[in-house]
Amino acid sequence: MTMNRAYSTLEIKGMQEQDGKRKFSGIASTPVTDSMGDIVEPKGAVYKLPMPLLWQHNSHDPIGWVTAASVNGKGIEIQGEIANISDAGALKDRIDMAWQMLKAKLVRGLSIGFNSLEHSRMDTGGYKFIKWSWLELSCVTIPANQECSITAIKSADMVFRRAALGAKSKTIVRLDSSPGVSGTVRRKGVVYLN
Repeated sequence: MTMNRAYSTLEIKGMQEQDGKRKFSGIASTPVTDSMGDIVEPKGAVYKLPMPLLWQHNSHDPIGWVTAASVNGKGIEIQGEIANISDAGALKDRIDMAWQMLKAKLVRGLSIGFNSLEHSRMDTGGYKFIKWSWLELSCVTIPANQECSITAIKSADMVFRRAALGAKSKTIVRLDSSPGVSGTVRRKGVVYLN
């Protein structure tokens, strides 16, 4: 069975430090027709927490967890956390890049990955997903449901905090482009914080 996807917009409204964790909240799904012509009923969600938070629906690219979800007739409000890796390496670089893209609003969408448990065909040609197994939530570049948003981001942006407090220099690498098919990213330059 093929996994279905439904999309929503996210809007970053604020950032703050909270217990050294990268947290966000928002809306994962609403009961409106999306650009695919489908409706995913929020009250039909069957799920277990914590749920995987993926990057661009890639099951090989997890970036965190959905830690809380509240379902009502208007939608599914969620709270999530982006992993904060302390050990240097490819995993830290990849997840830090995802976090930076969210903060910079380069990636503004949330998307649910699910399997239909019960659905019906609508007169408009799309499907109404009445009951569904919610498998994952993804941060995506192109959303379809414009009613959903990330309402807050809470960050432990320690590099900038340490710099503001006068800590020793930290090196930040700026990337020239996103990884291509090979996964290789070219380094553009280095910024030093005093």
